[in-house]
Amino acid sequence: MTDILFQPYKLNDIISLKNRVLMAPLTRCMADDALVPTDDMAAYYARRAEAGLIISEATIIRPDGQGYPNTPGLFTPEQINGWRKVTDAVHNNGGKIFAQLWHTGRTAHPYFYDGDTVIAPSARGLEGTVPRMRELSYQVPTPATVEQIKQLVEDYAQAAANAIDAGFDGVEIHGANGYLIDQFLHYDSNTRTDQYGETPENMSRFALEVVDAIATRIGHEKTALRLSPGAYFNMAADVRDKAVFDYLLPELEKRNLAFLHIGIFDDEMTFEHLGGRASDYVRARYQKTLVGVGGFTPQTGATAIESDRFDLLAIGRPFIANPDYIAKVKNQQPLTEYSEEMLASLI
Repeated sequence: MTDILFQPYKLNDIISLKNRVLMAPLTRCMADDALVPTDDMAAYYARRAEAGLIISEATIIRPDGQGYPNTPGLFTPEQINGWRKVTDAVHNNGGKIFAQLWHTGRTAHPYFYDGDTVIAPSARGLEGTVPRMRELSYQVPTPATVEQIKQLVEDYAQAAANAIDAGFDGVEIHGANGYLIDQFLHYDSNTRTDQYGETPENMSRFALEVVDAIATRIGHEKTALRLSPGAYFNMAADVRDKAVFDYLLPELEKRNLAFLHIGIFDDEMTFEHLGGRASDYVRARYQKTLVGVGGFTPQTGATAIESDRFDLLAIGRPFIANPDYIAKVKNQQPLTEYSEEMLASLI
């Protein structure tokens, strides 16, 4: 019943995958204090190289993008060299790996980068405290100027170039889960009245500028994007958001990306203004390679692919619990159940 998961899949003329199972990006907060990937991280990813493609944990593009402790970066020579150890280890085990590029926007905190402001589309703060550092409360962000937005676009493109220098096979732009790019795409966090706000075209502008800058720098075949059309994390829902994604998805389809990846924790979650599941909403508007994720078993994921709901399946927490996930599923062996204490170490 799961045979389709283990069929090769061609993303494009440059990148082919040995199977349809991706390791989803999983924030582990295990980089060193200079945000450099460690030898333990290299071994951790190498053990999972049987995935058709690994998407790295979210990796910040510049210092003020940090919103969690010890998340790796891709903006210093030391970080690039650290990631090179990871990509070499994955490639030596026959795998492929994309870097997920990240700026947390209004969920960043100056504590991490010795700053005094947080940059975001608008001065719309988020209630709550920083994960894993509950003593830090979120701050009301400072709206980015147009000049600062243009610099962010350049910094995303530079981080993508750094990823290729570090040996990654490509990049996935993190445009989901309530972080910076996603903040431009939702009315809850974007109240701008300039060319980056108010209308679907304007609210999509930053995401498309980042995509285009990265595709120009490293090639569209090596450029992917993750999106959350349904606000579900770090974001309040607004029925007007649908019009933004109605505009954005056809624009993305024109760009021949490596793939588009749904950002959702549970794909059974439904959104009234989207007419149901986020993945079904996207599939109806985007016919190129789509990655589904969110609570799938090998069996339900295979069924979803067979039903053409999406083309590739990303698996998250089960990959933490089962470094040999691919072998276990192929051989119909029981999977170790994920538990939160597994986050305390890299195995």
